[in-house]
Amino acid sequence: MKHKRNLILSTSVIMALPMMAEAQQPVESEVITVTTTRSEQIANNVIGNQASVTGENIQFVAPTHINEILLSIPGANISRNNGQESLIALRSPIFTGAGACGAFMTAQDGVPLRGAGFCNVNELFDGFSEQAGRIEVVRGPGSVLYGSNAMHGVINIVSQTVGDANSYASMEGGSWGHLKFNGSGAFINGNHGFRVTGTVAHDGGYIEESGFDQQKGQIRHEYNNGGFEISSNFLFTNLDQETAGYLVGVDLYKDPVAAKTNANPEAFRKAQSFRYWSTISADVSDNVRLQVTPYARSMDMEFLMHFIPGQPLEENEQKSIGFQSAFYINEGEQFELIAGVDGELGHGELKQTQDGPTVGSAFLVATIPSGKQYDYEVDTKLIAGFLRGEFDINDQLSLMGGVRAEHMKYDYNNRMTSGRVDEDGNPCGFGGCRYTRPEDREDSFNNVSFEAGLLFKIDDDNNFFTRYSRGFRAPQTAELYRLQVGQLVADIDSVKLDSVEVGIRGITDTYSYEIAGFYMKKDNVIFQDNRINVDNGKSKHIGVEGMFEYRFPIDVSIRASGSLAEHKYDFDYLSDGINWNGLDIDTAPRNFGSIQLNWIPANKVKAGLEWAWMGSYYMEPTNTYKYEGHNYFNLRVEAEAMENVDIFMRVMNITNVRYAERADYAPFGVGERYFVGRPRAFYGGAKVRF
Repeated sequence: MKHKRNLILSTSVIMALPMMAEAQQPVESEVITVTTTRSEQIANNVIGNQASVTGENIQFVAPTHINEILLSIPGANISRNNGQESLIALRSPIFTGAGACGAFMTAQDGVPLRGAGFCNVNELFDGFSEQAGRIEVVRGPGSVLYGSNAMHGVINIVSQTVGDANSYASMEGGSWGHLKFNGSGAFINGNHGFRVTGTVAHDGGYIEESGFDQQKGQIRHEYNNGGFEISSNFLFTNLDQETAGYLVGVDLYKDPVAAKTNANPEAFRKAQSFRYWSTISADVSDNVRLQVTPYARSMDMEFLMHFIPGQPLEENEQKSIGFQSAFYINEGEQFELIAGVDGELGHGELKQTQDGPTVGSAFLVATIPSGKQYDYEVDTKLIAGFLRGEFDINDQLSLMGGVRAEHMKYDYNNRMTSGRVDEDGNPCGFGGCRYTRPEDREDSFNNVSFEAGLLFKIDDDNNFFTRYSRGFRAPQTAELYRLQVGQLVADIDSVKLDSVEVGIRGITDTYSYEIAGFYMKKDNVIFQDNRINVDNGKSKHIGVEGMFEYRFPIDVSIRASGSLAEHKYDFDYLSDGINWNGLDIDTAPRNFGSIQLNWIPANKVKAGLEWAWMGSYYMEPTNTYKYEGHNYFNLRVEAEAMENVDIFMRVMNITNVRYAERADYAPFGVGERYFVGRPRAFYGGAKVRF
């Protein structure tokens, strides 16, 4: 009853907002993007798809998780899982497993969040998305300026600039003990500018023992002296999270009592990261500009692997240094070239330790002994070169082509007894231990990617584009050296994806849109066959994505985005007598999307209603079990209460829908299991502008 009264009250507030409105600002017709070429360009002129969320919208959404920001991006499906964990889908299913994260590149200002070969499926919590200046998303292979991992897409978090030195502080509270403090201060002194930004968040968690504390801080310095510019950044993140495990049982997420239970209250995740990067730009001559980005990363994480027998503790850390470089020749002219070299040196370590004995069948007890199960380190070297050119045939037609060559080398050192034995070198029963440790070895991977495309300007507002590209990802270290069931060498190669897309987009003062169709085929797909890593998988992906935004003359705007796609296995593989060939890949909804309806009835007043939907999808490869999908609505309101003071409120999942953030099916008698979506939640706060 209390929630119903709150909902009625919030609706009444919106309806009572003053109807006298000032003229609405038109759509910005020259949206800027940086992801494709690592330099600023007009988004409407990009050859290939592009989508972004502005800093203004990020502030209005006020996300508790990055998936709330990316709901408006077509083809992007970010599953929250629990706390600040996430699984990504970009023109793809949601992938799981040791190296699944290698299908996507996540970056801050174009620098990957993790070192090459050391991706983590939850790595988005290392980026500062909460107070980004913009978030840009590329679906499908990234340009040749990006290498391994930019295969199914790129999520690039663009930092706030010093800008006009605006400063602010905000505080909010909400359901389940949620508290968040945001602050950002900036000033400019001559050619120098500084910005300091921070976020401190606490969340008690809807599910028992599932809260988290998180802190992020960024210092940015900008120097501009005509043809010489430097922007330097230092970013620190810390996450201390209790973790809820899967809820196991057919449709049990619909039960409001069961949905709050946590079968793994002992589970946790702790992660810290530190990053430095500088972007240095200098005019070498009248028609040549050099841009160099040196960077360094350090991160460590430990978490309880509650989802596997024995619940071992994983401890991993990695350190890396590298650079990105490019010469921009005839930038912005009829024939433009970008040529550069990227390099990186990295060191990573991983230890997996099980404290107590395994609980379960005699087979599990015999094959999974307690003690250390993995303890290894890997040194990595990456070197790549690329060339990309754009040529304007005339005022209407532009052509683009590019190529990248990349060499990746791993030097693996096992710090335990090798083979399928326990920590002391003793064999296990039933043919051997579950976990296998390879001998010391070196592995290297050479890959070439390329792209070609064209842009045809139909008129001043509308463009047609098409692009062919190849993306790749080298095997991740966990796929090569974290082996099981007696596999002593993971004889796997790089995954390759060929993509063709065709699209049309336009932007005017009142509307913008983009519609893109794509067809992709992937080869050497790495998957587990009876817990053995193999790479003989194939898949195909076909679909259409669209976004349309329209601003009415009555201070109302509407934005709709969605994806219709099929993601299918394209090779013969038998499981329980069923051939995967032609079946839908699991966790690959054929349709999903969102609609945002925003109303600005008065100056400095804004209200937004959002509808998000997720289509049904299969929970496992044989397409036997299916999740039915879901719909929910979110409401947001902000207004200026007094000069330089804004108040805001959010009602998430207004109708209190019981849904699953992600559903899958586990074998060996486990069955249907779910990450539970949050029910109705209330948030409110205030922001002071200085």
